[in-house]
Amino acid sequence: MRVIGTAGHVDHGKSTLVSALTGTHPDRLKEEQEREMTIELGFSWLVLPNGEEIGIVDVPGHRDFIENMLAGVGGIDAVMFVVAADEGVMPQTREHLAILDLLQVQAGVIVLTKVDLIDDPEWLDLVELDVHQAVRGTILENSTCVRVSAKTGKGIDSLKQALISCLEGQPARPDLGRPRLAVDRVFTMSGFGTVVTGTLLDGSFHTGDEVEILPSGIKARIRTLQTHKKKQTLAVPGSRTAINLSGVDVDQIQRGDVIASPGKYQPTQRLDVHFRLLKDASAPLLHSSEVKFFLGASEVVGRVRLLGQDMLLPGSTGWLQLELRDPVIAVRGDRYILRRPSPGETLGGGTVVDPQPARRHKRFDPAVLDHLKMLEEGAPSDVFFRAAFALSIAPYSEITARSRLSTDLAHQAALELIDSGQLLRLDNGSGPLQPDVLLITLPQWEQLTRQAVGELSQYHRSYPLRQGMPREALKSRLKLQPRPFQFLLRLWSQKNLVVEQGALVAQSGFTVVFTPQQQNQVKQLLARFSQSPFSPPTVKECQAELGEELFAALMDQQIFVLVHPEIIFLKKDYEALRSWVEGHFQQQETLTVAEFRDRFNTSRRYALAFLEHLDGIGITRRDGDFRKLNRR
Repeated sequence: MRVIGTAGHVDHGKSTLVSALTGTHPDRLKEEQEREMTIELGFSWLVLPNGEEIGIVDVPGHRDFIENMLAGVGGIDAVMFVVAADEGVMPQTREHLAILDLLQVQAGVIVLTKVDLIDDPEWLDLVELDVHQAVRGTILENSTCVRVSAKTGKGIDSLKQALISCLEGQPARPDLGRPRLAVDRVFTMSGFGTVVTGTLLDGSFHTGDEVEILPSGIKARIRTLQTHKKKQTLAVPGSRTAINLSGVDVDQIQRGDVIASPGKYQPTQRLDVHFRLLKDASAPLLHSSEVKFFLGASEVVGRVRLLGQDMLLPGSTGWLQLELRDPVIAVRGDRYILRRPSPGETLGGGTVVDPQPARRHKRFDPAVLDHLKMLEEGAPSDVFFRAAFALSIAPYSEITARSRLSTDLAHQAALELIDSGQLLRLDNGSGPLQPDVLLITLPQWEQLTRQAVGELSQYHRSYPLRQGMPREALKSRLKLQPRPFQFLLRLWSQKNLVVEQGALVAQSGFTVVFTPQQQNQVKQLLARFSQSPFSPPTVKECQAELGEELFAALMDQQIFVLVHPEIIFLKKDYEALRSWVEGHFQQQETLTVAEFRDRFNTSRRYALAFLEHLDGIGITRRDGDFRKLNRR
């Protein structure tokens, strides 16, 4: 699930464009519709021609609402960068572009709107050239430009294709097993209660999950989940998600709060960050400056502590320790924005390096600066974890190679991650780490485990009369290679999550249960076998009477023994026949088909099928018209 945001100057047609793409106007407030200007965030969605469903966040363009815009762009995967053909690049165009570049939004499409107002093609060429010059040196430098009229529909289909191409190279959001949703809207719905919305990151939520509202720490439970107004039992990373919460009032939550799994995150009021001051900033950044800090949907006032220097000049980078007035939820690697409170101005932004520094740093301590540089590059365990996560399931040697760590550092990092439970050995061993030992990160193990149990559960619902799912089918659905699948299956069995039955795999606790109607059908068929035990109904007759699924379930339970593709006997009758044959050979050296047929008052068809079966399993051997005991 991906989310695309709009960006651009006020009145350049962002909301009208979203309406033309989706059929839904994102401006939901009466004041917005009257002023024809987006004030708050708007949300919509569409299905692209390739079948992918994407969410859209429409943000305000007016400079008075730039801070509302920041609450919407934190979780987007790509951007529609909107410039009106009749005005070209404007002040908020550049400010929005700077923010997108600071947040490192990795993909985008430039949309030249209102082309129906321009009759001169050369003017459109000039405006497009101006836009490309404005985005030079930014993350949108190589983005496609599409000319669109939301009023006439011109270019809308081309824009959808450009969005497909833009998203094709973007990986899906990973499930790290630590879900968090930055709340950008909170409201009540009659009959439901408290509802929050936001973009879900770093994990999945399930209906019924207990969650924690941070930074307050209030506990709640997920009553229902929705994505694009469709009820879901599972919300996946990257999706625009609405959560109906029980156990919490609407006035206990506000924009900027984070909905998370309990115990996964800790609020913080002090952050170590790397910062870039925009080259167009009106003044240098000074030590102890007051700033507004924006991360996710949160907006907090704080103070800057410049590390290693007294002043940061426009266009330069440096290290900051931020001390915030109110707590926030931050993760190492999160992107953030700083603005000057008054007069309002976007200063710059960067990356959170340490969300929980232990103390106030000495501003000019070289050891502090060296430590921050190391954290930015990543501790060896972080680097090794990222390499393992990128490879999904891989041998220790491959992860080491991808991490580019030295052998000693890689070994130390791997052992540290294994000891902490963040990395699992699929050999289930505790010996030395051999090069071919398969490793998997904890979030990916949990995700695969949920997927495997879910696949088996769905299979049992679809085929309640089958004892289990074929191993190969499960391996294929999980998209696993044979060796990793073998190890995972063994671990799932050890943890009593699944049960292996030959070539089949079942969810632990699953048993085949016949309905009363099916039990009656089985009873009637078994009565026919009892009436004629040695000339019983054929396989086709059984299938016609029970249906193939119910008959197969009886075969799985070994009630019958198949002696020929068309002939079966009840297990007790089969054992009686076999016992008689073995007793016959204690008295006689030979046995004919006719002797067997007459002894059991059956037909030649059944007698021959049974004796050929005994030949096939090595009990007897044929010698002309006779059967003899195979004494080998």
